[in-house]
Amino acid sequence: MKTCNQRINNVIGQLSGIKEMMAAGSPDCFKVVVQLKAARSAISSIMEKYLAEEFDSCLMKSSGEEQMQLKKIFAEVIKK
Repeated sequence: MKTCNQRINNVIGQLSGIKEMMAAGSPDCFKVVVQLKAARSAISSIMEKYLAEEFDSCLMKSSGEEQMQLKKIFAEVIKK
């Protein structure tokens, strides 16, 4: 199973590829959109994995206001 860092590196590579496609002059719009959707999905997956692994730790280290923010973020992530 890939770590969050490995997944982030994959997204960075994806975004670099998208940037090159867009800079090529007249990119295939469909391919660019497909790759952008894939990158967005990968980032969402990273966020979900990170929160699943670290939510309790983040919550315990935070103050009252920060805890409320974290709960809102978590609720937003799982809402889809």
